[in-house]
Amino acid sequence: MGDPVQLKDEGNKHFQAGDIDKAIECYTNAIKVCKDKKVLAVIHRNRSACYLKKENYTNAASDASRAIDVDASDIKALYRRCQALEKLGKLDMAFKDVQRCATLEPKNKTFLETLRRLGAEIQAKLKTTFSTDSRVQNMFEILLDEETGKDKREKAANNLIVLSREDAGAERIFQNNGVPLLLNMIETGKPEMILAAIRTLSGMCTGHKARAMAIVNMVGVDKMCSIMAIDNEEIALATCNLFQCINDSLTGGDTREYGKEASLVLDASKDLKTILLSLLEMVSSSKVSGHGRDQALNLLNKNVPRKDKKEKNNSRTLFTIDHGLKKILKVCGQVPELPDQLPLTENTQLIASVLLNKLYDDLTCDPERNNFRDICDEYIKSKIDPNNMDKTIHAINTISGLLQGPFDVGNALVGRQGIMEMMVALCGSEREVDQMVAVEALIHASSKMSRASFIITNGVSLLKDIYKKTKNEKIKIRSLVGLCKLGSAGGDDYSLRQFAEGSTEKLAKQCRKWLCNPQIDTKTRKWAIEGLAYLTNDADVKDDFVEDELAMKAMFELAKSKDKTILYAVACILINCTNCYDKKEIIPELVQLAKFSKQHVPEQHPKDKKDFIEKRVKRLLKGGVTSALAVMVKADSSILTDQTKEMLARVFLALSEDPKDRGTIVAQGGGKALIPLALEGTDVGKVKASHALAKIAAISNPEIAFPGERVYEVVRPLVNLLQTDRDGMQNFEALRGLTNLAGYSEKLRVKIVKEKALPEIENYMFEEHDQIRQAATECMCNLVTCKEVQERYLEDGNDKLKLLVLLCGEDDDNLQIAAAGALAMITASQKKLCTKMTRVTTQWLEILQRLCLHVNPMIQHRGLVIVYNMLSSDDSEVAKKLIESEMLEILTVIGKAEGNPKRQDPIDTARTCLVKAMDLGLIKPFSSPS
Repeated sequence: MGDPVQLKDEGNKHFQAGDIDKAIECYTNAIKVCKDKKVLAVIHRNRSACYLKKENYTNAASDASRAIDVDASDIKALYRRCQALEKLGKLDMAFKDVQRCATLEPKNKTFLETLRRLGAEIQAKLKTTFSTDSRVQNMFEILLDEETGKDKREKAANNLIVLSREDAGAERIFQNNGVPLLLNMIETGKPEMILAAIRTLSGMCTGHKARAMAIVNMVGVDKMCSIMAIDNEEIALATCNLFQCINDSLTGGDTREYGKEASLVLDASKDLKTILLSLLEMVSSSKVSGHGRDQALNLLNKNVPRKDKKEKNNSRTLFTIDHGLKKILKVCGQVPELPDQLPLTENTQLIASVLLNKLYDDLTCDPERNNFRDICDEYIKSKIDPNNMDKTIHAINTISGLLQGPFDVGNALVGRQGIMEMMVALCGSEREVDQMVAVEALIHASSKMSRASFIITNGVSLLKDIYKKTKNEKIKIRSLVGLCKLGSAGGDDYSLRQFAEGSTEKLAKQCRKWLCNPQIDTKTRKWAIEGLAYLTNDADVKDDFVEDELAMKAMFELAKSKDKTILYAVACILINCTNCYDKKEIIPELVQLAKFSKQHVPEQHPKDKKDFIEKRVKRLLKGGVTSALAVMVKADSSILTDQTKEMLARVFLALSEDPKDRGTIVAQGGGKALIPLALEGTDVGKVKASHALAKIAAISNPEIAFPGERVYEVVRPLVNLLQTDRDGMQNFEALRGLTNLAGYSEKLRVKIVKEKALPEIENYMFEEHDQIRQAATECMCNLVTCKEVQERYLEDGNDKLKLLVLLCGEDDDNLQIAAAGALAMITASQKKLCTKMTRVTTQWLEILQRLCLHVNPMIQHRGLVIVYNMLSSDDSEVAKKLIESEMLEILTVIGKAEGNPKRQDPIDTARTCLVKAMDLGLIKPFSSPS
């Protein structure tokens, strides 16, 4: 291993050279072989200094302590431990160490200053702690005193919630008997008190594993579930958030270093398992409200399936299937029209279907999938009873739920002997509920045409029969949707129309009529939207729909309602109307070949051409589509799947195509709505939303488009669009958006730099494409006032400054304005760059002279400002070179020019340069002979 003293000396050399990692390595190796206690203490003390530099304060304090154990009066080790403890927030311990240092060296100013500062901080902390403690007690007294006024109690509740969101505040509440007092608030049974208590507990559990585990055990999982089960949407949502905060803290949301305490708080598996079992119990419990059930399903949706398929462990999913699949199927099978059903909301069954789909998708092999299918099969068989129609329609409705989730599983069940016959028999039943369940199942079974051959063969005649015979509007509309679905099998292929000419438009007209009828219940009107979602594949239907303002507005109003099951159908209609789905590129040679070999060739409908699409977009914007989209994006539910988010992102991108429409989108809240779509969802969806954001950010006032702190969230999606695998238009629009943001505030410039955008922007300044290169240069021009950017230009060993100087010599006016503007600002801020500029290229003087002689006054002014900066730099040689060149003549000619409003800025700057040259003694004022 080597000699410890030699290794120590090597470590010292690395430390002095600034190579801290190498120094730590040498000291660590020295510690392993050192036997001398005194030398060992010195090495530990030195390694402590390294850890301080690396901001690893726990290790720094630990090493310093080992040195102090050998020599209690080791002043360097004492002071290093003091510094580390202060950074760890242990002020009282740090104070004791520096007190000892000051005793050993009473005249040392550093020790005395640290002692005074730490003393003041401890006093301030004690004062805050005592005042916080008394405030906490006071808040609880106000909240639990029934005679206190409502306003006062509301204020106390809000203060408590705010306090719990800060780590120190949360700790004070916890230490001051807060949890039992919060339970007392819950026991009052008053909704506002329960909400305040739950939100405070959420704050206390966020990002703190030990505290979260303590709260779980003090409150109890059953108690939390019973609160979430209350029939109050706000309370159910708040409790769901509490469970999520607990889950995040127990599964890695806490980044603290616990040291020796880690063993006490590391194993959270038991609590997580208890929570999972309790949530599964809630799913099928008749004592749980619809809102509570929704939130239990949402929590399972969010936390059970793997977020990243690269993770190999899917044990949570397997555990959920074994212990809860039948419970989820029970929810899917509920028929609200029958007695003794579980309490549900409009969204519950679709959330359950989404969960089934996610669980099935999370399975990794055939045996796991077979087990899933077997449990479903067994459940359906147990429910089908020819003598009990209620049980049978429960089974059929469960199949509907599976068809909306893992379609293959549902489709396999439909194909089982007796199931389809049962559905056909139910269609002919006299009971309305039987017919409704059967028709809905037929509709869901025809979702994927290629895998539903029986429905294609028999569905149309069966549904037509029901449509003609029934007098019930609810059944009529559902059978019509089935026909719409079967009729749209050809997609937007004009040559593959399923029905006779005009039939599709008639179906759509009937759907629009139902949609606009307020007398019909919401659930039935929702089915009209489902029908239009399929029929709008036809361009004639799209055009008729956007022309029907009442139908369009009725759809937007339903999209804003609490029933979120409608989101996907509305998104489909908007995708169809704006034609923003992926289109296969048609290669003319292949079309000819297909025709020659008598293969089918897709045809475009005349109304699917660009001018028709643009008109439809304008109509949608006029009808208020943006505000509807903004509400849809906010849906806090598993129903807003990644697929639906991608569809909404596509629609937003289509709507923002025309710069004239972007103001309307911003005014209706489109800017804010796009941010979550750009941050979460499928990769394609995030790119589309980011592109729409870039279009808006490029030409809007950021303060209006993205109010408050939201503007900082826009930066990352735009930076992601700079990646080289994105297309040129996305790169260009992202650069323009970042240029606008960079010109807005210093905080935004710092954010852009932190998101590592600079290397990408610099790369695009080398781009051959003129517009992209100009956009990148304009962006850099707005960023150069940022200190971090200036430091990059000051670094040696790169061509950043050279590129900027050479871009000033290009022939494109706009590019020259941006490059010269950046150079003018950066040389004004960093005088060293004036000297560096003369070294990076021999062409600097020629380029500068061309700028100063330019016909464009904006470029000329920028060139003259650069000259002034160089004259004002600390390098007299640079100023001398300038004045000895033709630059003096150029400055004189410009300075002597007559006043001209268009060129006044360059003239004034040239005169200022001449005055500066006189001040430096480089030229003398002209004096005429007497």
